[in-house]
Order: sequence, then structure tokens, then C-alpha cells
Amino acid sequence: MERSIPVAVIGVGYLGRFHAQKYAALPDCRLVAVVDSDLKRAQLVGKELGVPAHADPQEIFDQVEAVTVAASTQQHYAVAQACLHAGKHCLVEKPLAATVDQAQELVTLAARKNLLLQVGYLERLNPAFAACRPRIRQPHFIETLRIGPFSERGADVDVVLDLMSHDLDLVLSLVHSPIKHLHAVGLSLATRSTDLASVRLTFADGCVANLTASRISNKPERKFRLIQDDSYFSMDLSLPGVKIYSRPTDGGAHPPGKLVEEILPVQKGDALLLEVESFLQAVRNRQRPLVTGDEGLQAMLLAELVISDIERNRIP
Repeated sequence: MERSIPVAVIGVGYLGRFHAQKYAALPDCRLVAVVDSDLKRAQLVGKELGVPAHADPQEIFDQVEAVTVAASTQQHYAVAQACLHAGKHCLVEKPLAATVDQAQELVTLAARKNLLLQVGYLERLNPAFAACRPRIRQPHFIETLRIGPFSERGADVDVVLDLMSHDLDLVLSLVHSPIKHLHAVGLSLATRSTDLASVRLTFADGCVANLTASRISNKPERKFRLIQDDSYFSMDLSLPGVKIYSRPTDGGAHPPGKLVEEILPVQKGDALLLEVESFLQAVRNRQRPLVTGDEGLQAMLLAELVISDIERNRIP
């Protein structure tokens, strides 16, 4: 039987509550407590799951081995820093911190303390993306679209950190080449920060990626398209579903440009449950996390470049 790991969730708003539910349902860990600066919110979740509720993370450090940090982005640095100083392995929801400097400090601290730091880029485990990943070799062109209606949740940061960071991480996980050129534009509508952003990335190996994110659309869409030498992948990350178009390989006569369509079977899965399980497994076996702190930092470094370029090219 696997060793049971005592855990807590710090920040039990919309997403943190789901983290707590996953831990509570797993047999190989023990949810010790939930923590939130809003004690009433913590108490509601604690009552739901039958665990104590606290407002101060310091009150639970002597009871746990690992934590999920799902507080607001602006609180990530302070909370994760306190957890790491206390010797706790951390799964920090994306983005890793509010600034690159803060993210770098967390990565450095985790390495110095020999602790695991995993970043919650959940789309790595999206069933559509996961189904395609083994067949993706060297992308030549990537296009992503991530749009949805405005929500107060996540609005404490701009749309690049709130939404586009998912796709920046996915692109960086597929393209292992330096960025040669970047051009980004954006505009504000619902908030004072950027609510719609579009960026074109050109990599040294020739790959081009166009990414668009918006939180001012009337309906949600999450599309990911990729072209490599012999095939075109069209993924719907929200359904999820996958279509792959490839050149025929049967040697028969086909019209010029003819592509064969393949609908890839995709089983609906619980990506958050898989993420939590992967974190626990990494803690138990002291192995590399699914998304390392350094990978979370690289996504933030790229997001910062996008944000800076938007400021130079902002649409009035």
C-alpha cells in the first residue's frame, strides 16, 4: 500500500475547493486541513470535507508534508515562500507568482531546500493534448485560441497571465528552440489591464506560433492547431476532441493536396485529479514534477515579454 501523505490546501476559492475535494477523495493521502484568509470560506469548505479550517498557514505546517497553493495570484509568492521555508513540497497554481523576480526566488528557494515545486499548468493533462502529444515531433506552425466571457475570477492579473499563460506553457513544452522574434498587441475593455491579447512568436528553428487570448468574448472556446511535416492536428481543448489530417501513406493515386482525416478517440478525463495524483507521486518518489518550477518560470518570462510588447503596441 502506498504511503499516505498528509496535505493541506491554502486558498479554497473556486479552484482551491476542487483541489481539496480531489485530495479528500484519494486513498493515498490525507487532507489535514483547508486554509484561507477568508476564514468563513475556509470553514464552509472544511465543513463540506470534514476537516479543520484555518486562516493562517502557519497553523498547519507541523501537520503536513505537502500543500497546494491556490490563493490569488498576488498571494502566491508570500504563501509559497512561507511553505517552502517551512520545508513543505508545493503545488502552486499557475501562474507561479505575480512577477518574474518572485517566481525566480521561489524556484531558487525550492532548489536550495531540496523541495518539489510543481506548477499547475493543467492543460498539459487535457485529454485532447495528451492524446496528441506522443505523435507530435517537430512543429512548424502552431495556432491557439483561448477566449471566454469576463469573470471576476482571475481578473487580478491581465489576460496574458490569466489565460494565455496556459498556451505559452504548451508551446514551450513542444518547441525546444530559442525565440527569434516576438510581436504582440492587446487592448483593455473590461478592466484597466489587458483583456484581449494576440502574439506571434518566431523560433530559431523556423516554427511560428500565433496565440490569441480574450476574456471579453460571448462564449468560451479553446482551440489548439499544429502543423508538422506530415500532419495537421486540430484540437478542441474544451470538449475535448481531436482531428488529424495526414498525407496518404497507402501508395495509391490521390488528388494533389488530398489529406486523410483521422478522428482520434479521446476519453474524457479528470485533469485536475491527474495533476494532484502526479504531484503526490512526485512527492512520494522524490521524482521530477509534471511541470517543474523552472518550467513555470520560463512561461512567466515569456509572458513578461508578451506583456512588455503589448505596452509598446497597445490598441487604443
